[in-house]
Amino acid sequence: MIRSYLLLFLLFFLTSFQEQDNWIDLLDKDLSQWENYLSYRYPEGYDGEVPKDAEGNDLKPIGLNKDEFGVFTMIEEDGQPVLRISGEIYGCVATKSSFENYHLKLQVKWGELVWHPRKQLLKDSGVLYHSIGPHGAESWRSWMLSQEFQVMQGHMGDFWSQANSAIDIRAYLPEYIMNPVADKSQAFLALGRGEDIKGYCMRSVNNERPHGEWNTLELICFEGKSLHIVNGEIVMILQNSRYVEKGKKVPLNKGKIQLQSEAAEVFYKDILIKEIDKLDTKYAQYFNEP
Repeated sequence: MIRSYLLLFLLFFLTSFQEQDNWIDLLDKDLSQWENYLSYRYPEGYDGEVPKDAEGNDLKPIGLNKDEFGVFTMIEEDGQPVLRISGEIYGCVATKSSFENYHLKLQVKWGELVWHPRKQLLKDSGVLYHSIGPHGAESWRSWMLSQEFQVMQGHMGDFWSQANSAIDIRAYLPEYIMNPVADKSQAFLALGRGEDIKGYCMRSVNNERPHGEWNTLELICFEGKSLHIVNGEIVMILQNSRYVEKGKKVPLNKGKIQLQSEAAEVFYKDILIKEIDKLDTKYAQYFNEP
């Protein structure tokens, strides 16, 4: 009997260890698995056009791995490495590797600093996934073509398309000036480039924790499907991830992960990822036809 218990304990221990070992930690004190990109210091009244220098020439972005301004720094909190993003200049850190079919989880909390043009607006950042192509492809010239898991005060889990991306989301139809709102009971709506509905959808529920507390975000991606999860609550169900190029819809199922610098101080830690070969049954059910 004792031998049986020992075998069961050993099996449980090895299984637990194996599950934990599948997670890859993307964050270290040197930020070695990421590169950084900065665009511009945006002038008052920025309208999306490329800013000009004093001679009227197009201003070039600050560029790749040229963060002399301390926008992205690693600090330590309770013995753990934490990424501080000051938000002072628009841009991102992006993983050096691309990922497909994975479960990502991380923790995020707000700092106190805000910058133009968000001094009177909500604090903002975001997790951009399936990121491909050149940096600065979208209208603010700060991020790659991608899908966005919004990180914003009161809006954690919203969706934004970046550049020419599109996707389908279970959501209520928008009406008049309203936006579509995610809901697991609804049919999939097509949003983004090439669709009638613009590339924004509001999360189904606000599950953000109070200011200054850490929030746990999870992103599950598998074969063009994705789930936005905020503090354990599924707040958006998405599928058919794609982008449009020369009028043709192209699957967008793989790419880098970007974390935005967007005029607000924000902190990230415990950034873990693991590959998956299928959707767990508890998640797959959300994509079944009603």
